[in-house]
Amino acid sequence: MKIKAMIVPGNGGDFIYSDVEIDEPRADEIFVKIESVGLCHTDVLAQHGVFQFGSAAVLGHEGAGIVERIGSDITKVKVGDHVCLSFRSCGTCRKCQSKQPASCQDFAPLNISGGRVDGSKALSHKGQEIASNFFGQSSFATHALTYEQNVVKISDDIPFEIAAPLGCGVQTGAGAIMNSLNCEAGASLVVAGCGVVGLSAVMAGKIRGCNPIVVIEPVAARRELALELGASHAIDPAAQGNTAQQLKDIFPLGVNYALDTSARADVLETLLGSLAVKGELGLVGMIDPNADFNCSGAALMAKGLSVHAIIEGDSHPDSFIPELIAHFEAGRLPLDRLIATYPLEDINIAIKDHSEGKCAKVILIP
Repeated sequence: MKIKAMIVPGNGGDFIYSDVEIDEPRADEIFVKIESVGLCHTDVLAQHGVFQFGSAAVLGHEGAGIVERIGSDITKVKVGDHVCLSFRSCGTCRKCQSKQPASCQDFAPLNISGGRVDGSKALSHKGQEIASNFFGQSSFATHALTYEQNVVKISDDIPFEIAAPLGCGVQTGAGAIMNSLNCEAGASLVVAGCGVVGLSAVMAGKIRGCNPIVVIEPVAARRELALELGASHAIDPAAQGNTAQQLKDIFPLGVNYALDTSARADVLETLLGSLAVKGELGLVGMIDPNADFNCSGAALMAKGLSVHAIIEGDSHPDSFIPELIAHFEAGRLPLDRLIATYPLEDINIAIKDHSEGKCAKVILIP
């Protein structure tokens, strides 16, 4: 079956819009017409070879669309259902059974291996198999094959451009605050980085009643947006001198919770040093393995600090995505303020615009 998709070459070059052959859905697969798909930093990392697929690939892991066909084993959705696509999990391991699918023991082979678990590829280009099944979907395309663990049914009146980023970026940021760190009302919060993950964390912090909420962000437009969405203070690390001192001025006794989305070792050290007694630091960025991050065990013990590595906001998508939709509908999670839409074939332009801080969240429309 022929579809259109954005292909990233094996050498990590720009995305190319082209015809692609997609398999017929197997018994456990769902064929979805993609109506919107978010661009995530993980897609850009994958574009430049962080996962080493060894071939060209179709990426994309924040899809939303309409079910067009289902395999014989599918019972969760039916043809015509509107769905949001999230990460894939096995559904049977100990963590999945305890509703912690982001910690699935098979997360890597199911999401970032470049194919099905049996090694086959769902996609081919000009007669050659290419990497597929990215996060169980590969949704930078007009259509995608996905699985029951990936899909969350949504009501027909939820805009697809709102549903798409719920599958990763929004649930990661909001989930970091509401699930992983479980911030309570009145707790202080610092968020480093105001992309969609950081801004979702700010909104979640406001929902939880955190106060103060401080953001650290070099792009002025994003600082302003963070203040409009619930932050009480915004620090420009490039223009306002010593960030650590500014945090100390705001939090003389230290901050209760800090979330890093920047993946910069120097920022992590600043955040860790800003924590109060029993403070907690959440990490959602992929830190450069060659970077030096000085984390003193003695300092951790002296204050009883905790450091959390957070994947997908420790979300259980079937329950958390509907919760996020309810917050959006009530006006507490104004995701429309973050979104800029682009045609799917303009993905290279969108990546450039996002890197220059022109938008907080890119949504691609096939």
